[in-house]
Amino acid sequence: MPPPAVSLSADEARRIALRAQGFLGAPDRRAGVRGVLRHLGAVQLDTISVLARSHELIPYARLGAVGRTTVDNAYWTGAHAFEYWSHAACILPMEEWPHFAFRRRAYRDRPHWSHDLPDGAYDTVIKQLRAEGPLTATDLGGAKNKGEWWDWSESKVAVERALMYGEVVCTERRGWKRVYDLAERAVPDALYHDDLDDTECLRRLVRLSGQSLGVGTRADIADYHRLKGEQVDAVIAESGLVPVEVEGWAKPAWAAPEALASTPRGRHRTTLLSPFDSLIWDRPRTERIFGFTHRLEAYVPKPQRIHGYFAMPLLAGGRLLGRVDPGREGKTLVARQVSLVNRKAVRPMAEALVQAAEWVGCTNVRLERVDAPELREPLTAELTRLT
Repeated sequence: MPPPAVSLSADEARRIALRAQGFLGAPDRRAGVRGVLRHLGAVQLDTISVLARSHELIPYARLGAVGRTTVDNAYWTGAHAFEYWSHAACILPMEEWPHFAFRRRAYRDRPHWSHDLPDGAYDTVIKQLRAEGPLTATDLGGAKNKGEWWDWSESKVAVERALMYGEVVCTERRGWKRVYDLAERAVPDALYHDDLDDTECLRRLVRLSGQSLGVGTRADIADYHRLKGEQVDAVIAESGLVPVEVEGWAKPAWAAPEALASTPRGRHRTTLLSPFDSLIWDRPRTERIFGFTHRLEAYVPKPQRIHGYFAMPLLAGGRLLGRVDPGREGKTLVARQVSLVNRKAVRPMAEALVQAAEWVGCTNVRLERVDAPELREPLTAELTRLT
């Protein structure tokens, strides 16, 4: 690796990361939700829905109160996006279909699967989709057998295998069920190919990761689309990313040239973040950039939780100033547990709670637990003032 030609302070790296993630600088409202998706390169999906599902919270954090139907239509109409395995199950811009050919090939070459599939079951699903698609797993004969939740039916195993191979694509979510169609029908002709070799795919994804992060270490860049470290090593020299040195970072880093071309300026709206937001989904990076330790505790036994089931970090003034574990009871947004870094976070948290309540159709906010008891009264006063 050549010696870094650019040195960045920790604050500069933080602001570069915020801009790269769509939080600094005026958002392109004309591009809307699709613009957010293209800018980020991937929007993670998850089954948990508290205020809203994570893929709805991502554009909300950047654009404000975008209608939830508008969000889904932006993702799933007009062949603008597809769902595939990236950082996790993610919505991806359709133009990136060719660059995941390396992953589709890797899945086809896998020597084993966790589910056995009888002869003919795969072909049966493909024939049904060809004749009747798009279809959900229920339409294909049912997603489950009569066993536990992981006991998939033959048709579900087959269609998920076809999805990983790239013969089938998820064209939308309907009632949170994947809707499958043949890739040859759903992917535009100009993009429907696996012509790119692994090196070209990886070079593109490493470059995209660098652009989406602004600046990142090898581990940061690999994590964005869940590449292997050695895959990053193989292509980073030709990716166009620039070696940089960042104050306080123990590991080498790279930045997108456009991230270094100008100083990040502007302000962003105060907002709550999904734990699956790409600004913070990489926990070690979040700690390094923001000095903020955050863990998703939804799968932690309740007695062992520290901040709550679905604690959402508060982003204000370019910093992470606290978190809230929200819930809903009718028209009330319930702040089940609020944690704030200091008294200066009181007003931003109140603003974020009121705005989130309005977005999801709640008419009031109720506080339950505030970790710092001395901040309960001022937070209550701020909420009263804003509502």
